[in-house]
Amino acid sequence: MAHLTQDKDALLKRVRRIGGQVQALERALEGETDCAKTLHLAAAIRGAVHGLMDELIEAHAREHVARPGLTDAERSQGLEEVLEAIRRYAK
Repeated sequence: MAHLTQDKDALLKRVRRIGGQVQALERALEGETDCAKTLHLAAAIRGAVHGLMDELIEAHAREHVARPGLTDAERSQGLEEVLEAIRRYAK
């Protein structure tokens, strides 16, 4: 987890930005905003979440799969963790 705490501020900033986008989508739905704008807001949220996932997956892979000095068991566990996350995300 140390690798996440190093980038904690940037990650939290991304999450807060996504939260703001979700709130904007909620306001659009409540305010009966036209469907094109609502679709655009939803697409922006999806893109932001994809970007966050990419960053988290890369950090995990670098720390728990590719970092020099890991044992084969640690690498295997790290790989299984990232693959499970990708499987869940891809559903």
